[in-house]
Amino acid sequence: METRTVFFIGKPGCGKGTQAKLLFEKTGWKVLTAGNELRAMAALNTPAGGKIKSEMNAGLLLPSWIPMYLFLKNLFSLSEDDHVIFDGFNRKVPEAELVIESLTWLDRPPTILNIQVSDEEILRRLALRKGVEGRADDNAVDERLKEYYEHTEPVV
Repeated sequence: METRTVFFIGKPGCGKGTQAKLLFEKTGWKVLTAGNELRAMAALNTPAGGKIKSEMNAGLLLPSWIPMYLFLKNLFSLSEDDHVIFDGFNRKVPEAELVIESLTWLDRPPTILNIQVSDEEILRRLALRKGVEGRADDNAVDERLKEYYEHTEPVV
């Protein structure tokens, strides 16, 4: 069966977004990035937007229902022929289970690419990115790595 759904997973700063962009440039597939969608929600002047912004800036993973709402909303908007790249979704075990269940139900078996990078390289990359992109969550590198080891690594 042809791959129509690709997920990039890995530590913060490992290059998920870069690899998703490269795959997009080669294939033209849609790219759906959890971080971009969550940052857009965080920019809203609403109670939910403020809470999302606060937790993201602290380097915390959000409650599973928030990224899963975004995932399902995007998944259900795809046609049968659409190819899609998901970047930064399914970072907790319950999220991964929901992703697999929903993709199985829709007969869209995923290809999951785990990008492996050492913690030392992550720290180097995020220090460089902080100066270039200025993302607020890059200030919370230690917390983001802790969240990765606690929640995302078991998904892998």
